Amino acid sequence: MSKKIVKPKIIVVLGTTASGKTSLGVKLAAKYKGEIISADSRQVFKGMDVGTGKDLIEYQVGCQKISYHLIDIVTPNTEFNLAKYQKLANSTIKDILSRGKLPIIVGGTGLYLQAIIDGYKLTVGKPNSQRRAELDNLSVLELFKLVTKLNPEFANNLNNSDKNNPRRLIRYVEIIEQGQSLTPVKKQSKYDFILLGLAWPDDVLRERIMTRLIFRLEKENMIGEVENLQADGVSWQRLNSFGLEYRFISYYLQGKLEYEEMIEKLGIAIYRFAKRQKTWFKRWETQGRKIEWIKDLKEAEGVINKFL
Repeated sequence: MSKKIVKPKIIVVLGTTASGKTSLGVKLAAKYKGEIISADSRQVFKGMDVGTGKDLIEYQVGCQKISYHLIDIVTPNTEFNLAKYQKLANSTIKDILSRGKLPIIVGGTGLYLQAIIDGYKLTVGKPNSQRRAELDNLSVLELFKLVTKLNPEFANNLNNSDKNNPRRLIRYVEIIEQGQSLTPVKKQSKYDFILLGLAWPDDVLRERIMTRLIFRLEKENMIGEVENLQADGVSWQRLNSFGLEYRFISYYLQGKLEYEEMIEKLGIAIYRFAKRQKTWFKRWETQGRKIEWIKDLKEAEGVINKFL
């Protein structure tokens, strides 16, 4: 009789923006001797703290300081992509496990989560700086049209988040033009994952988003953060590419939007983004990935205790 291989266990906390992922992840790390690995495509950038919801003050439970990884690792003008994230996340998981700690992946960037959990085998090509400069001058619509021309089937399957993300569209163009595959190949994982999902009814989520947005603007100086990034050499174009808070506050600072108009449009944009995240997670479930939807810490602990 063959012996069953026991895989190292990893906890994943996922959910939409403003769902309370960080708070839950930190509490679980404190209880189960864990360390947090961020799965957020914008939290990797230094100086982008308030707008990305790093909430670094939360990484302390009583006297216990919770270790976190893949936050504040590159400057905003540095190109960062899925392949880089996957490589860093995999090495971080190995490091945490080697020290006898429990890796807890926390985030809402579906592509980053899937790359780690489904074990995507990614093709990595080096960007061509001259071609990159040409693509940087194209609008989002022009970039999407170019992707559609190069690979209609792939373009047709892109979600709204990808279609409106100039950084990703540029990368897709580069990959296609270099003759590489855009379809990630799944590998059998050497880890045993449990996915905990935080979900709220739409009306509650909308309220949470607006409450948090006002707090960040009035108490955490989110506008000042964008001003500082611009003063430090991050262009309006680059800030726009980060989307949501950075895009709309940039519009406000450039006089393209009034303050109240900026709040209203940004609130709507964040809510729509959250709905797209929900759609991503639902699609992942239809592909066969089990997500345990929980409401609070107590429910999370019940599921984890069985898992561990």
